[in-house]
Amino acid sequence: MKLRLARLEAFPTVTTASRVAGFRLRLLLAMMLVVSVVMALALYFAQRSLASRAERELEQAFQAAFDAMQNGRGVRQAALVERSLALGRKSRIHAALEDDALDLLYLAAQDELRDIMLRRGEPVRAGAARGLQAVFYRFLDRHGRVISPPEPADVGALSAAEEAQLALPGITLEPQIGYVVRPPGAGGSAVAEVIAMPIFSTTTGEGIGALVLGFEPFASSAPARGGMQQGIWLGDRLHGTAIAPAAAANFGPLIERATSAPVRLALENSPHLLFAKRLNPASLFPAAHEVAVFSLEDLVAQQRQLSWRVLGAGGVLLLLGLGASQLASARLSAPVEQLAVDAERSARFSADASHQLKTPVAVLRAGLEELMARDSITPAECEQVSALIHQTYRLSTLIEDLLLLSRMDAGALKLELTPLDLTELIGASLDDLSALPDQLELAIETDIGPRLRILGEKRYTEIILQNLLENARKYNRRGGRIRVAAWAEDGLVRLSVGNTGRPIAPAAQAHVFERFHRGAIGENVPGYGLGLNLAREVARRHRGDLRLVRSDEHWTEFEVQFRPAPDTRDRP
Repeated sequence: MKLRLARLEAFPTVTTASRVAGFRLRLLLAMMLVVSVVMALALYFAQRSLASRAERELEQAFQAAFDAMQNGRGVRQAALVERSLALGRKSRIHAALEDDALDLLYLAAQDELRDIMLRRGEPVRAGAARGLQAVFYRFLDRHGRVISPPEPADVGALSAAEEAQLALPGITLEPQIGYVVRPPGAGGSAVAEVIAMPIFSTTTGEGIGALVLGFEPFASSAPARGGMQQGIWLGDRLHGTAIAPAAAANFGPLIERATSAPVRLALENSPHLLFAKRLNPASLFPAAHEVAVFSLEDLVAQQRQLSWRVLGAGGVLLLLGLGASQLASARLSAPVEQLAVDAERSARFSADASHQLKTPVAVLRAGLEELMARDSITPAECEQVSALIHQTYRLSTLIEDLLLLSRMDAGALKLELTPLDLTELIGASLDDLSALPDQLELAIETDIGPRLRILGEKRYTEIILQNLLENARKYNRRGGRIRVAAWAEDGLVRLSVGNTGRPIAPAAQAHVFERFHRGAIGENVPGYGLGLNLAREVARRHRGDLRLVRSDEHWTEFEVQFRPAPDTRDRP
């Protein structure tokens, strides 16, 4: 045995070396995982910050351009309000609308609006702002219908379809802003911005008509950024940009969303950002939106460059982590390796010692049995030899238990779980218990459900039953009782074994499943303190458990949990 132990110390087993190597590999993988996660998070947050900053800057650029155009519209609208009020006070205009003398309306307004009308081919007059020069005008009657002019060339030629877009459902007290789609050959922009200025009666104060002035839309004076393209979304079409109509046709469902937050979209196989603002809120004219589309190619290029930088830094960090992990694993695995070697030695020594003891014990028992069979032995000597033979059986049981524990510690115990009839196994174990000499005159009670089937291996399940029943018998009192119950509950099959007798001290209850532990109640009871530990380890190998339910002055009870076997009675 000394030679075997020395050989074990000199050459650690392959199992120990593989476990240590596995520990080092797991530590290395864990550090690589940590570095990878840190790198991925850094890349994610860096790209997110870059995208957020770029979107914020583009949104500010769009808002600045939109505000500039809105300021221009506000100045124009304020000037036109005064002009419309003054025009409505003109007696000829007022009389033509109130007396339905519509044939004189445009003739009377021609001279009054000459200074704000931009005639075709006429240059911008000195001192006049381009945004205050109209390209056409029309009058609406009190019902909001367009009053056609006798000479369209003098007031800006419009087709019937264009004039139809100027009509309103009625005359309101507030100016109305709208947009009219014009054909490409109309000259100027494809979209005209119109302002309908109400004209009120001098006697009743009601709206008797409206003057609709058409202008070219304001262009943004802010410099374009990020490949920005601006246009007006009107009538399910985008006007005023170089974006292909087929590509812009998909903007419809996105426009309303873009008014509250920018929307990402793919345009011509390139990422873009879409912004939108309502141009004429609360207007009776159809809704129109100012739309800006920004190319995100620069942002994608910056993100790609950032990714390479982060990946490069992450690669360096990963190399440093690999080096650090090698040093850390070497230092941390040393005590682990020593523990593994010690555990391996302990398990091997226990297994070897138990195996080596089996032969001399068997030889000793055979010699004692031969000695007992002699005719010359006296009754006193026969009793002594019989006691020795009994001790050899106890020693054999201890050796078997140690061998089983060693196999479980080494992970060499492989169970093949099959369906077992627990009711039948309990009955067989109780029969074996009743065959033993009963010096304490114990009463055995049972409450076992019918057909309790579990998953287990018969030999090792019997070890659990034998240890619990033997424990209940040994630590009982004279005239006491043992109660065995088994039932199915909460998806488990439960077995409880209880007995009368002295209780387990509260301080010892936490250690009752430790190996070689024997409390105060076991001082005068034969045993080695392995039964409960062995029974619990075997129960756990069955994917169940063993626990102490209670132990007081009147009762001590243990409970085992088994996995139920699937019911195959109704299956084909």
